Amino acid sequence: MSEHKTFYITTPIYYPSDKLHIGHSYTTVACDALARFKRMQGYDVMFLTGTDEHGQKIQDKAADAGVTPKEYVDKIVATVKDLWKLLDVSYDRFIRTTDDYHMESCQKIFTKLYEQGDIYKGEYIGHYCKPCESFWTDSQLVDGKCPDCGREVYDAHEEAYFFKTSKYADRLLKLYEENPQFIQPESRKNEMIAFIKQGLQDTCVSRTSVKWGIPVPFDPKHTMYVWVDALSNYISALGYGNEKYHDYDKFWPADLHMVGKEILRFHTILWPAMLMALDLPLPKRVFGHGWLLMNGGKMSKSVGNVVDPVILCDRYGVDAIRYFLLREIPFGNDGMFTNEALINRINSDLANDLGNLLSRTVAMCEKYFGGTVHNVAGTEAIDTELETMVNELTAKVTADMDSLTIPQALMEIFAVIQRANKYIDETAPWALAKDEANKARLESVLYHLCEALRVCGILLNAYLPTTAPKMMEQLGLDASALDLTKTTYGAQETYTVHKGEALFPRIDVAKEIAHLKEEDEKRKAAAEAANKAKAEAEKKAATPAEESTVDFTHEEEIDFDTFCKVELRVAEVRACENLKESKKLLHLTVFDGERERCILSGIAKWFKPEDLIGKKIGIVCNLAPRPMMKGKYVSEGMIFAADTADGGCSIAFYGDDTPVGSRIH
Repeated sequence: MSEHKTFYITTPIYYPSDKLHIGHSYTTVACDALARFKRMQGYDVMFLTGTDEHGQKIQDKAADAGVTPKEYVDKIVATVKDLWKLLDVSYDRFIRTTDDYHMESCQKIFTKLYEQGDIYKGEYIGHYCKPCESFWTDSQLVDGKCPDCGREVYDAHEEAYFFKTSKYADRLLKLYEENPQFIQPESRKNEMIAFIKQGLQDTCVSRTSVKWGIPVPFDPKHTMYVWVDALSNYISALGYGNEKYHDYDKFWPADLHMVGKEILRFHTILWPAMLMALDLPLPKRVFGHGWLLMNGGKMSKSVGNVVDPVILCDRYGVDAIRYFLLREIPFGNDGMFTNEALINRINSDLANDLGNLLSRTVAMCEKYFGGTVHNVAGTEAIDTELETMVNELTAKVTADMDSLTIPQALMEIFAVIQRANKYIDETAPWALAKDEANKARLESVLYHLCEALRVCGILLNAYLPTTAPKMMEQLGLDASALDLTKTTYGAQETYTVHKGEALFPRIDVAKEIAHLKEEDEKRKAAAEAANKAKAEAEKKAATPAEESTVDFTHEEEIDFDTFCKVELRVAEVRACENLKESKKLLHLTVFDGERERCILSGIAKWFKPEDLIGKKIGIVCNLAPRPMMKGKYVSEGMIFAADTADGGCSIAFYGDDTPVGSRIH
């Protein structure tokens, strides 16, 4: 155990162009489990996450939404923080690249690199991928498209500043050779080596065509390219180059940068090269995890295969979703999200194995010993086997967490849980209870089960932070029992259990799959409709506008006071009939909130009386009564109606919750 050691772990800072999905949650929950486990070991942990808020995509999204970029990202960032709160993410610091202190640090870093000759002004001619915020040369494109995301690129030609990445190629290769743990998994390292050996290009680090970003301090027409801005967050968040925080000396270098495989290149080439140029220590490890796939592809809102973690948490519980993400996905490789896999994992591991073990154990302790059992030594080989598994568990889990094989750590814990369930079947406590002579043996069996549950609960606290305290409560212990120093068999002498609710209720698989399939189809249909609407809007925007058929002959201008004399109100149509004397006119009887009045309207060609009876419409109330049909009728107002493009007529109807007589403004 370590009292004074520190541990600094970071997630990527997420791009708030839209709400985050389950794939983003996977990365953050994995980091949270690691951070929680290190705290349990006694480390002083700094767990950093945040948002990367600059760049062209945000600028364009904000423009489409009719708001400023800052207004746009503020709204999305609020949803990010809400999601991390929901998922029990125990981050210590949240950085936004729009924070003043971060911008101050970035400008100092950029200036230093420029003044020492590592950044120079030039001209960029090449290709740019907007979704990835990446520049590419001709040779790097794959079939003319972005090699990372496979989408279209566009030609870019502008004045720009460049960072001398090529200067550090040899030092980077030496870094990989001398520090084999720097890039993980191993397969990713080979990709980076190949990328460097094909000829490392200097990196474009500014734009003049994008204004949403941090200005280059000595040349304000340039905006820092998003990656230099984003990568610097790992040290600016500790106080490097600013007075906001003073944790740089304590926590840097980072113990672990956790990133998605698609941005590993920036974190293992550009970022260490920048740190080399700044003469700063390098992070100890960069882990590039795989993607969480759905239907064989990466999650994408435009495809309609995005899974909303909020919906899943509301339906199944936060810890169930955390467990699925940490256990199901092979760490470092791509993993598949399916509804079947989620439900089966909840049922088999959480409901059947863990929940059932706790429920059975507590129930038997209450039934056979009034809830209290003591430490009675085991006498058989199966007792020793369970004790040994319990005693070896912490070391196994620790080794797995150190090697970042999180699913394996959970497998070790659940191997003990599964063994304890088997132990119940082997010892058959219900049979032992039939003979008073077996009372000591029965108590020993139940004590073994309580100990297995207690130790597993302590270790599960890093992964299931809501469930572990509930386990302790049912075992008659409080939160102080979640202590990693007490994971040896026999550390707890006595248990007084308290039966509680099922940890994870079992799910009806067939019924739930049908429900989720229906929801998936709705989501896909919505995405297809949105894509179709977007395509039609773009097509319409690209098509020259047809000459309008609307009559724009204007009436004489009136002042505001004159307009205010027109009394507009909501009225209810209580009766309506055709007139024998006219094919054009309808005779409406409307109630304006005070009285009924007659209105004649020339809309009979487009509306039948039954279309209007009971509806609420807008009328002009203070129009002078107008004799019509040779004085046979008097029309006491006018209804609101508009011409349509096909020469027809439309009427604005008000909702049922609109009070009759309401003023229309």
